[in-house]
Amino acid sequence: MDTVDTNPSAEPLYQRVAHHYRGAIRAGTLAPGARMPSVRSMTRLHQVSLSTALLACRSLEDEGLLEARPRSGYFVRLPRRLAMPPAREPDAAEAVDAARYVGIHDRVSAFVAQGERSLVRHDFAAAYASPESYPGEALQRAAMRALRHHPDLLVKPVNSPGDAGLRAVLARRALDAGMQLTAHDIVVTQGCVESLNVALRAVCQPGDTVAVESPAYYGLLQVLESLSLRALEIPTSPSTGLSIEALELALQTHERIQAVVVVPNFQNPLGCVMPDAHKQRLVELCSRFELPIIEDDTYSALCDDGVPLKAVKAWDRDGGVIHCASLRKTLAPGLRLGWVSGGRWHARIQMLKYAQSRANEALSQMTAAEFIGSSAYDRHLARLRRLLKTQREQVAECIGASFPEGTRFNVPAGSLLLWVQLPEGCEAQRVSDAALERGIRVVPGPLFSNSKRYDNCLRISSGYAVTAEAQQGLRELGRIAAGLHASSLISG
Repeated sequence: MDTVDTNPSAEPLYQRVAHHYRGAIRAGTLAPGARMPSVRSMTRLHQVSLSTALLACRSLEDEGLLEARPRSGYFVRLPRRLAMPPAREPDAAEAVDAARYVGIHDRVSAFVAQGERSLVRHDFAAAYASPESYPGEALQRAAMRALRHHPDLLVKPVNSPGDAGLRAVLARRALDAGMQLTAHDIVVTQGCVESLNVALRAVCQPGDTVAVESPAYYGLLQVLESLSLRALEIPTSPSTGLSIEALELALQTHERIQAVVVVPNFQNPLGCVMPDAHKQRLVELCSRFELPIIEDDTYSALCDDGVPLKAVKAWDRDGGVIHCASLRKTLAPGLRLGWVSGGRWHARIQMLKYAQSRANEALSQMTAAEFIGSSAYDRHLARLRRLLKTQREQVAECIGASFPEGTRFNVPAGSLLLWVQLPEGCEAQRVSDAALERGIRVVPGPLFSNSKRYDNCLRISSGYAVTAEAQQGLRELGRIAAGLHASSLISG
């Protein structure tokens, strides 16, 4: 009989067994081709049931780490994704030009409308997890308790900066990322996009230039266009994030740069994490040039190992960093909750939020405050991280097995997005259009830039369960890319 763990936050027993062998495989202790211990020997060694040992092996098989051979047992295999080269690094010395984003609204609207008109069987475009990945029932109970305790909640006006309880909980959680905030330093917003919007409005005027990562989240590019701002795309490494050297050169050679927007932890779409030393250098550089930093910290809580990633604002000593965050990816997409801490522009941001959309409604804030303030939130995050890690590995393995030779990508150690560079000449927009005709939705690279640098790139989400049908969809996507790549070679 399996040993029962009374700790409610403990991962399932089969996952703990799988974790033991996963570590040995990745460390090279169990090399590719090595035979795994038999299922029966695993039951004796780990004191688990036969079914638990089988589940552990099948979990590793789903991740592409093991293969079952008839009448021989399980063997370690080299994941096909590891045979693919990593994503290319950008040329930090490449000239950059400030450009007004014109037409990004049209491109994004066309992409959304095309998806809505199509019968989507496999959605690899959504940058959030599946509904069952979030604590729906627990949030419902928290909402009911909020209504019982505050029966007039729905008919009373809401505090402008946001619910005091939620802001206090967010301030306590911010300590894990190295930030020292109080509830008064936080304004609750309608998701991170509104936070970015009011932050940019606080520090910029129409016609100003904003330094952004390249590629950049297309939602940010929409905000820039709506505010009549110019953007300067700064080369961004798929491994270490925005190039500090390229930004410094831009600050020395371009006028009217009024802000820089960065996603330091699990950048969208690259998935990279900026090293702490780079974060510190970024703050020091921008402080020297008196340049505001607008930090988008949407994904950092989804780090695989659960070790908190530091925010750029952790190094802020003069209020020069505006920190923007969201609960949509980590807690519940339907709550539409985000927040912003505006540094020395905080009062102006609070005013702009009030003028733009007034306060968020109270029920969702009180619901989130109760849940985030409890240990249930930590258990939810631990479960969500494990789930996303497994799904990410499965999606990466499908890409490695199915996409054309010359494909490159990195697998981040967290979050739910993969940035895939197709072979040169393989146009991502054509791949996306052809895939959508077959019910497969992905995001093409041209949405993430005003340049032509990412015309061969795709952003692929691993937020949903990788079922047999989903794997078939990824294989079909790979065949589409391979076919178009072959056609481009013939026509070229």
